[in-house]
Amino acid sequence: MAGKKVAIIGDILHSRVALSNIFCLRKLGAEVMVCGPATLLPTYIRSLDVQVSHDVDQALAWCDVANVLRIQLERQQIKYFPSLREYAQFFGVDKARLAKLDKEIVIMHPGPINRGVELHSDVADSEQAIILQQVENGVAVRMAVLYLLAARG
Repeated sequence: MAGKKVAIIGDILHSRVALSNIFCLRKLGAEVMVCGPATLLPTYIRSLDVQVSHDVDQALAWCDVANVLRIQLERQQIKYFPSLREYAQFFGVDKARLAKLDKEIVIMHPGPINRGVELHSDVADSEQAIILQQVENGVAVRMAVLYLLAARG
């Protein structure tokens, strides 16, 4: 991962994935940028030695890999942005947005996807996306950890 640039885009504030990814990616030598509306970024985020952007086009142009996180409405007690439609317009990753780049980037998403909001189907189902492999590997890792923990008892 050393030298790779990874953008984590979306609901950083409510994500269980974001912090563990930031710590792990930084430890492995990757540069990390978080991107989303200011209301969905924790106030302490800059202290984690990551770049911060509120412009998804800038984040996509910067990165080698975009890990797009879902909007976690079930964890939100207040409205953090006006509407899902507006969020999709300003922060949703679709083919048109990726077509503006001068390179091809890898697309990741921990799932489940809010299709048409943070990630459009034309990207989620594209050759650039490694989402199915990501989910499959995550299941294998969790099974291995549970196996090791169960063997201790």
